[in-house]
Amino acid sequence: MALIEWKDEFKLGIAEVDHEHEEMIELINTAHAQMQSNASAEAVSDFLGEIYAKISAHFALEEKMMRDSGYDEFAQHKEEHEQLLDEIRDLMDAYEDGELLDNEALAMKLHAWFTRHFRTRDARLHQKLG
Repeated sequence: MALIEWKDEFKLGIAEVDHEHEEMIELINTAHAQMQSNASAEAVSDFLGEIYAKISAHFALEEKMMRDSGYDEFAQHKEEHEQLLDEIRDLMDAYEDGELLDNEALAMKLHAWFTRHFRTRDARLHQKLG
């Protein structure tokens, strides 16, 4: 079973953004599956790096759309993006330093963050841009 199931309620109605959301969820699900199957430390580290890169690029796209449209909650939305990126970077650093990650705790954290963010910040963004 996937960690995060894609739901239509996550859609913003912007094809490029929706596609990236689906890709991120798929990547997170793949990383979670690898962690549960005791993948090598190198594979997990590579996936964390890929997740970070994809999420960073996606956030840049969303933030450009918000700036271009004069979105009224840009600062708060961007701050949430930065907090998640900081948390992922901290996890990557800890993992690279040889600290063991609690795979289930990491998975639950990503699941909670993305589903909450999609339902709140991104849903509001869709209403304003839609």
